[in-house]
Amino acid sequence: MLRRSLLVVAAAAVLVGSLTAQAPPPLVSQQELLGGLPADGSRWVMFGGSYTNQRHSPLTQITPDNVGRMVPQWVFQTDTPGRFETTPLLRDNVLYVTGPLNLAWAIDARSGREIWRYRRELPATGSLTACCGLVNKGFGVSGDRLFMTTLDAHLLALDMKTGAIVWDATMEDYTKGYASTIAPLVVKDKVLVGVAGGEYGIRGFIDAYDVKTGARAWRFYTIPGPGEPGNDTWAGDSWRTGGASVWVTGAYDPDLNLVYYGIGNPGPDYHSESRKGDNLYSDSIVALDADTGLLRWHYQFTPHDLHDWDATEVPVLADVTIGGQLRKVVMLANRNGFFYTLDRADGKLLVAKPFVVTTWAKEVGADGRPVLLPGNVPDEKGALTCPDVTGATNFWPPSYDPAQRLFFVNAREVCATYYAWRQEYVPGERFTGGAAQRARGQRAYGALRALDPATGERRWEFEYISPSTSGLLSTASGLIFSGDAEGNFLAIDARSGKFLWRFQMGSALHGTSAITYMLDGRQHVLVPAGTTLTSWALSDVPRVPGTR
Repeated sequence: MLRRSLLVVAAAAVLVGSLTAQAPPPLVSQQELLGGLPADGSRWVMFGGSYTNQRHSPLTQITPDNVGRMVPQWVFQTDTPGRFETTPLLRDNVLYVTGPLNLAWAIDARSGREIWRYRRELPATGSLTACCGLVNKGFGVSGDRLFMTTLDAHLLALDMKTGAIVWDATMEDYTKGYASTIAPLVVKDKVLVGVAGGEYGIRGFIDAYDVKTGARAWRFYTIPGPGEPGNDTWAGDSWRTGGASVWVTGAYDPDLNLVYYGIGNPGPDYHSESRKGDNLYSDSIVALDADTGLLRWHYQFTPHDLHDWDATEVPVLADVTIGGQLRKVVMLANRNGFFYTLDRADGKLLVAKPFVVTTWAKEVGADGRPVLLPGNVPDEKGALTCPDVTGATNFWPPSYDPAQRLFFVNAREVCATYYAWRQEYVPGERFTGGAAQRARGQRAYGALRALDPATGERRWEFEYISPSTSGLLSTASGLIFSGDAEGNFLAIDARSGKFLWRFQMGSALHGTSAITYMLDGRQHVLVPAGTTLTSWALSDVPRVPGTR
């Protein structure tokens, strides 16, 4: 009888364990999204860690003193051509990761074991028009659903447990040059996304879709149509093919109920005569009502851009004391070479200062417009300008440390010769009206720079041999995790810029950054580099089963 009782108990335990393993994950609520990164490090459920996009973790187990004792825990290989530009999400010890060619995975965070895999059936690769790689920047999440944009300009909702499609919404016709690679931003009952294709003569937009049904709730066109304010900043019908795409995730202020997105370059990229005027809302930041998509304010960084300087850099929200007054601000290190701090309630310019060498403008005037320098209009002979076409920085995420009040950005010191010529628009074909070539005979390098958002002044820098395209992660222990172009994963002291540690990953971090979280009592750092995900933790901190 004792043996039979033990067998019954054991069978019951197996049944309970099986039911627990198969139970659906608890729903991700709007309150959880509003909470951002928790103090216990138990989750990372948003592109930028929180609606502020600060990418600053409260975790402190890994420090400047012990970071050199980090060792790999596991490695996950995609076995797919193309590189990660994703920000993985973590919920209930499961990682949710998107990859190139619209693959996606759920991965056990303890072991690196694949739980499920999703692959999008895409049109023939040659018909896709994503200008700069068939990549994806990550999931959004709400309830029991994950949201992913696709290279053929759809928005998908996937079941978190199985990876099965719940709904599929068409954003636009991909054969006309549209694509989407952005990580969705979930705000209340809506999924916000943007469309890529600025080099293909599209008309850009930001969309909001119902999280439950996939029905489109609103659309904001980034190029105003006839009769709308700003349409007169486009000569003739040039607005129809003006680009102004949106492919980097925005930020959200719940108190103001505003979302903030950086807008891409006008098209054709380089030829001035094809689109005379300021070309709103290209190269701008826009603040939209999250419920309706109505424009509340905008600020244009580069009017009539002729150098492909998208403002599709990550906007970062913070509260900063400027001139003795605490201001609610949005900060953006711009591809054009200037760092900006704006009041996020009304868009008033507070700070504008170069953070790299800029030869196209000497300053930003009191009217908020750049004071242009001569000799920087591209033509068939070419015009040398700094920064280059990739820009002073780009879509790779910065980070912000609210305790130190420092904005960290990977900057590039590179110049280029820009060329321009008239080009006829053909739907679905590249429409750039020129090209750019890196300047010869000049030193090109990169640097991790710490900027004071109250003044734009540089506090310190860590110099790279060559320009880096890595994003950043900072932590409350005083660390910054970055990467260089040579494939090294780096740890830098956030207070001084001192180099602390490196590991050769075999491929560079490109356009993305590490994330960090707690699992079984250990802080993990997850690094997407090339075609691999690698989980790191300290070698001398034992795993504590049953803890986070």
